[in-house]
Amino acid sequence: MAWIKAPGGDDVGRLIVQKYGGTSVGDLDRIKNVAKRAIAAKKQGHRVVVVVSAMSGETNRLLKLVNGLTQRPNEREQDVVIATGEQVSIGLVAIAIDAQGGKARSFMGHQCRITTDSTFSKARIKRIDAEGIFESLDRGEIAVIAGFQGVDEDGSITTLGRGGSDTTAVAIAAAIEADACEIYTDVDGVYTTDPNIAPKAKKLDRVSYEEMLELASLGAKVLQIRSVEIAMKYRVPLWVKSSFSDDPGTLCCEEDKAMEDILVSGVALDRNEARVSVRDVPDKPGVAAQIFGALDEKAISVDLIVQNTPVKGKTDITFTIGKADVVKTTDVMKKVVKAVKSGPVEVDDQVAKVSIVGVGMRTHSGVAARMFKTLSREGVNILAISTSEIRVSCLVPADRAELAVRALHTEFGLDADSVGPRKKTKK
Repeated sequence: MAWIKAPGGDDVGRLIVQKYGGTSVGDLDRIKNVAKRAIAAKKQGHRVVVVVSAMSGETNRLLKLVNGLTQRPNEREQDVVIATGEQVSIGLVAIAIDAQGGKARSFMGHQCRITTDSTFSKARIKRIDAEGIFESLDRGEIAVIAGFQGVDEDGSITTLGRGGSDTTAVAIAAAIEADACEIYTDVDGVYTTDPNIAPKAKKLDRVSYEEMLELASLGAKVLQIRSVEIAMKYRVPLWVKSSFSDDPGTLCCEEDKAMEDILVSGVALDRNEARVSVRDVPDKPGVAAQIFGALDEKAISVDLIVQNTPVKGKTDITFTIGKADVVKTTDVMKKVVKAVKSGPVEVDDQVAKVSIVGVGMRTHSGVAARMFKTLSREGVNILAISTSEIRVSCLVPADRAELAVRALHTEFGLDADSVGPRKKTKK
């Protein structure tokens, strides 16, 4: 990714990016609140860039219109439709700032200019020309930028996928070398797990980039995974705050020694999983490459992968995908099974992924075994397993997922009434 920067008054206050999600701009009163916060930061001497999402529910409404015509829309034209949600938001926020005595200028993705590749609905940012943003800031304006959208080399409107406004905000913060990027949501920070599932969940004061990256990839809805990747690469100080309170929130930053003392920092649940099983796959070189190569050509992300022990030259391959990709995956696999001469394809969307995350896992053994024992004690069957240096994930039946989260949250000492992580594991 490349940034095109422009000089811009480094001696004038701090340069901050504030991002407001759909719930934060869900109605006119909330939009007025966003304007008030942005103006307050400006009055403190800061240069302020505001990135906003579409109003809560608007993107779903637009997608419903598209799906009312076809379940397999042209993705370029679908992006044209759903990008309009952010256009409305930036105009309303800019108007609200002006109405409250501030100065603002709105920017759509092509006006910034945020250039992406041409993977419609899941585009990736290639570069940002920040000249227009700096010109706006130098005029004393608050720059209000549409999240979620960009433009490819041919001038076509693109969107960045669910949570893409987070990515926009952090990418812009990196491009303009902002002092901080503040992500405002309807929660006041990053919790050890979803408080709606485990009422004893605790808010974290700090979380490392790596831990947040894992949590985001595993279903934690606070931040979008690509936004964390960019923050980690460019060392953007990233705050998660509530737009409805003055709580200091959670800082996402570089790892330090104190973080390693905590065995598990969080438990994540991802309900957006579907399990795909390809039966009777010929057990010979190149077959797996054909299957996953075909999925990659359609930009379908694959997560957990399990291949059974072969029997009489045949094996089963099971993998997980996002539920949104089920129709597309089914279409791809119809062609692949003929090409590789495998058996039938089975899809199960009644599964969920439960994960534990913590940089402390690097220095403590036995964490996975402890997780498996806890799930067994609660009668939760494990369908697939995946690990990294700081994460263990298990695919489980969807109807047992919340029970699994609560049990693991308690087991690893994350409950609010706990004295801390119980390190029964051996180094």
